[in-house]
Amino acid sequence: MNYTPVMTVDDINQFIETHFPQINDGGQCYFVESIEPGVTIMRLEPDNRHLRPGNTVSGPTLFALADFAAYVVILAHIGPVALAVTTNLNINFLRKPTLQPLLCKCRIMKLGKRLCVVEADIYPANEDAGGDASVAHATATYSIPPTNMR
Repeated sequence: MNYTPVMTVDDINQFIETHFPQINDGGQCYFVESIEPGVTIMRLEPDNRHLRPGNTVSGPTLFALADFAAYVVILAHIGPVALAVTTNLNINFLRKPTLQPLLCKCRIMKLGKRLCVVEADIYPANEDAGGDASVAHATATYSIPPTNMR
């Protein structure tokens, strides 16, 4: 399926700044790298607040990155709908992520009127998506509110 974005990187950043400034409390760490048809790439610049002992980026941090990237790819394709919400997110942790920039490539698998299903691949920024580089893989389903509730 060919999906066409309706929001740009700048549109998304402005929307997040306005409606969800708390996502970057303590300093900006999440960045929208790109928006393409059906795909968004998010960047996480982890710091000490994201770590577990042993310089490992925590599972909750990876979960948040996957969830945020899913939200962004959906908004990029349906427009600024603040009330789109996660109904399910399943994540598999594949490798120990060390303290380094991480990318999350999020792809729409199905976009309907009320539900959207996406998959997310998280990997070190200096690697390519997929394959042995992945530190986590997630699938998420989001509920999209009806047009009269937006």
